[in-house]
Amino acid sequence: MYTRREALGAIVYPAAIGTLENWLRPRRVTRGAAAAVGAAQNLAPPGGDDAQTVARDERFWFNVQQAFNVDRSIINLNNGGVSPSPAIVQAAQRRHLEHANGCPAHVLWQIQEPQCLAVCQRLASAFGAEAEELAITRNSSESLQICQFGVDLKAGDEVLTTTQDYPRMIAAFKQREKRESIVLRQFKIPVPLDDPAEVVRLYERNITPKTRLILISHMINLTGQILPVKQVVALGRARGIPVIVDGAHALAHFDFKIRDLECDYYGVSLHKWLFAPIGTGLLYVRRSKIKDLWPLMAAEEKLADSIRKFEQIGTHPVAGSLAIAEALTFHQSIGAANKETRLIYLRDYWLKRVLEHDRVAMRTNTGRGMACGIATFAIDGIDCEQLSKWLWDKRRILTVAIMHDEFQGLRVSPSVYTTLQELDQFCDAIDLAIGKGLG
Repeated sequence: MYTRREALGAIVYPAAIGTLENWLRPRRVTRGAAAAVGAAQNLAPPGGDDAQTVARDERFWFNVQQAFNVDRSIINLNNGGVSPSPAIVQAAQRRHLEHANGCPAHVLWQIQEPQCLAVCQRLASAFGAEAEELAITRNSSESLQICQFGVDLKAGDEVLTTTQDYPRMIAAFKQREKRESIVLRQFKIPVPLDDPAEVVRLYERNITPKTRLILISHMINLTGQILPVKQVVALGRARGIPVIVDGAHALAHFDFKIRDLECDYYGVSLHKWLFAPIGTGLLYVRRSKIKDLWPLMAAEEKLADSIRKFEQIGTHPVAGSLAIAEALTFHQSIGAANKETRLIYLRDYWLKRVLEHDRVAMRTNTGRGMACGIATFAIDGIDCEQLSKWLWDKRRILTVAIMHDEFQGLRVSPSVYTTLQELDQFCDAIDLAIGKGLG
């Protein structure tokens, strides 16, 4: 098992991606990236400090911030959409891509694709699964649609989910509804959610004798609300109903193991909170479920029992998949508990100031275990879409306006590279908007 110091050595001197000489060649590392790599070498938190102490250690987080080469003329508070990768991850992806282009027909298929298994093994160890239950995909949508389209259903069969699940996942079921005459059943959940047990009760209440599949978000993308996945999985299993978990915002955001959820299927985007290259995702399928789950793209019969059948998408770049390893090492060097606690600290830092205003209403319950780094709020008398546009036009602050049929809000999602000064600027802008309007 890696110590943090050993893991940092793996960041700077990755044996699997080339020689030290190649790593140091000037054409491969820009001046900015080299500085970010240097910052990454100082990531190890103070030995013995608990997560709460580390979360407030601005010297440590300064080094984390410097590991990213983000545009500081912009305050990016939409890391829930897609996150920038640390410079070390970008450098690794470039090296892998250059290697592939040296002789693609050999390097891609004989060297790089087999190396992806080692990446899966590391992901399995880190997040609580078996390597033969994990497939690398391009995003959570691909991972989840493998499950949504891969489970056999017949006309009249029902699938159950909420009205707050991700629109693309709802669209997938609606397409099956249109083509195969299945039935999509959706129900509302409270905003904000005061009692997780209410979600379990609502799922139970809406299950019918025709329910054949359940979808649940681990963290709702609209609000960052964490749902009681394990309890809903147990509810489904007791009735013989498989459960698909949308983990797009959860994995590497807060600290948990996939095995602890006891779910059948789990899909996630790694370019969100793991900071892996854009266009990388992960699919978990319980080993006993692999054989009967159809892949989105046809695979040879010999792969019927293999998780690898879900990776058969034809010729594609492997550089991003291999660079996931660098992102995982970066994540582990920070420490999962330290990262979760810092994200909560950043959320509470800006939220404390915003909630000083009586006109602010929360759309997220930020109680312990109910949320992490994402929170959504609204301001009475100010249109959220106009507020988001004003923040961008006037202050170059990037947020997301949530315009749902049931509620509206402004979603804010800082990341580990976000500074307290940037959050102060955001809060100053909100103070101004509330005090003087958006004129």
